[in-house]
Amino acid sequence: MTAPLDGIIVVSLEQAISAPFATRQLADLGATVIKVERPGGDFARHYDSVVNGESAFFVWANRGKQSIELDVKDPADAATFRGLVAGCDVFMHNLSPRAAAALGIDAPTLHAQYPRLIAVEISGFGPDGPRTDDKAYDLGIQAEAGVFSVTGTGEMSKVGFSVADICAGMYAMSSVLAALVRRDRTGEGAAVQVSMLEALAEWMSAPLYAATYGGGQGPRTGRRHHAIAPYGTFRLSDGSTLLIAVQSDAEWRSMADHLMGDAALGTDPRFATNAQRIANVDELESLVNARLADLSADDARERLAVGRIAHARVNDLKGLWEHEQLRARGRFVPVSTPSGDVELLAPPWGISETPPAGNRVPALDEHDDAMVARVLARGRDRQSASGGQ
Repeated sequence: MTAPLDGIIVVSLEQAISAPFATRQLADLGATVIKVERPGGDFARHYDSVVNGESAFFVWANRGKQSIELDVKDPADAATFRGLVAGCDVFMHNLSPRAAAALGIDAPTLHAQYPRLIAVEISGFGPDGPRTDDKAYDLGIQAEAGVFSVTGTGEMSKVGFSVADICAGMYAMSSVLAALVRRDRTGEGAAVQVSMLEALAEWMSAPLYAATYGGGQGPRTGRRHHAIAPYGTFRLSDGSTLLIAVQSDAEWRSMADHLMGDAALGTDPRFATNAQRIANVDELESLVNARLADLSADDARERLAVGRIAHARVNDLKGLWEHEQLRARGRFVPVSTPSGDVELLAPPWGISETPPAGNRVPALDEHDDAMVARVLARGRDRQSASGGQ
């Protein structure tokens, strides 16, 4: 078995989540990832210590990598760092645009210096414009991108995980994969610039366009879908919570027959179409809640299953950790950390004939000296071939 990115060398000057999450995906796909950490290490190492003494954030975003501790402002360390950049296939950073430019490692500069290099940078607001130098963290970008405005009920809310970091990291990772394909065809590398704001704005497109071209921004809808009904959470008679999702008028007619026990509701003028159900959503949900109160929880779930109506348990994190589907499919794997072995989620890639992903989270400065030496030698060869530029 050969991993898709076997032989690809990635060097990343990274911290926190966005770039580390992107490069972890590349490591999962078989790339050798050398994580360059500042003296004292990536500050995400110290966010918490809940995973057997390690940070949950760091363990999540850095499995399968090597670590090298360098002070890029120290001349000797800077020379090592430059040699690693010269010898890799992909370089990534998530410094601010100003800091990257001061070090001469912004993506356009590196791509011009090493034409086959895929140089990637993730920033909060992009490399230019009036906000380019502003500090950018996940919740700030969620706020700027309008996520708060569509999340919650009466009170605005954030998304409960690092959605801005993750979406920027995924666009950076997918840009790398596309650039590697192009390089295989043409020999040309790339300068890739991903903005957290632009990435998250893309994910906000549907509500953005609806508000811009429709009737303006609607109210936050919390537990229910803003444009489809019935689509939201309902309380069962045993006190548990169930999500019910109807996607078409035909599904509503099936739900009226099988769950509600009243086929006539399927063609009732108040509810026959999705637009009518949205217009009368409070009345609709009152009827559903009254029906669920009369049924046992098991009976309600069975009726929904018979009617082929999508429904889901509303799990907490313990429920997710113990999820029978994930456990049955073996989606948890043992991973070593500096503090001992833990169980983590396996990568979600489903690529056939691919070996397992790396199963170690590196300690600070834990790396293969021989691998680092090979990358440095590769960099010297490239610089010599290009006339020392």
